[in-house]
Amino acid sequence: MISRLEAAMGASVQARLSVIRTIMVLTLSASMLFSGSALAQERKTVVASFTIMADMARQVAGDALNVISIVPPGAEIHEYAPTPRDILKARQADLLLYNGMGLERWFERFYEGMNVPTAVLTEGIEPIGLEEGPYEGRPNPHAWMTPINGLIYIENIRKALVSLDPDQADTYNRNARAYSERLEHMDRELRTALTQIPDKQRILATCEGAFSYLTREYDFRERYLWAVNADQEGTPQQVRRLIDDLNADRVPVTFCESTVNDRAMKQVTSETGARYGGTLYVDSLTRAEGPVPDYETLLRYNAQQIKKGFDLE
Repeated sequence: MISRLEAAMGASVQARLSVIRTIMVLTLSASMLFSGSALAQERKTVVASFTIMADMARQVAGDALNVISIVPPGAEIHEYAPTPRDILKARQADLLLYNGMGLERWFERFYEGMNVPTAVLTEGIEPIGLEEGPYEGRPNPHAWMTPINGLIYIENIRKALVSLDPDQADTYNRNARAYSERLEHMDRELRTALTQIPDKQRILATCEGAFSYLTREYDFRERYLWAVNADQEGTPQQVRRLIDDLNADRVPVTFCESTVNDRAMKQVTSETGARYGGTLYVDSLTRAEGPVPDYETLLRYNAQQIKKGFDLE
């Protein structure tokens, strides 16, 4: 039979072993936490002007870089007002990515005085000029709205990341190649879907003229309330003109973008007898739980909405 002394000694040993095990677990956890923090600190940071550019950069960067967006999901990009926190993020970045073509009208003031490298992601894209409004004659900045142009964005991102972080060049080259292959497949998918719409009906009516690159690529005509988001949106003159255009062309469906008010387009829809086809996404992704959390999903979602609007689903 075990004596009380032996039992007490056994309990004491067990208690000491328990303490030792706890210390070992805490030490290992602290070591792993420190290693993770050190790894995060070693990674360079890329700041993109808005969510779509940030998502593209993440696809190319993988886990090799920290990538963040200045403009949050769901916000209007053209007239965004950067916060002091946004400015701090940009000043601490190793690279700034922005669309260019006048999209981020706040960027020049925002960037003033910063000593951070930048890359313009529309370099090499054939621009489509705005035909009216306060920015008439300037490029339509929504060049990312086709996967074919998306390939140019990816290449510009790849070159910028390789220049920033040449030690990870193989990673960026591999990720960019895989991403480009997905977008090439996406182009074929969209072309098949959208060309099912009869030629005579292939007119895309939206609030903002943000689909010029898509309509050029897939042989649509474009109608809109205003050319690019600005101070004057949905004026009586814009509404009247679009009503007349849609009646003349017998356009069966209308759409509006997620970051603008759809009231004027719903008035147009009501007065022309067209259907309202719902929301399309252009200037922003949604949060992860929303319908378009990434660029590829945005392209596919818009094509599906357009096709559905024309009663082809």
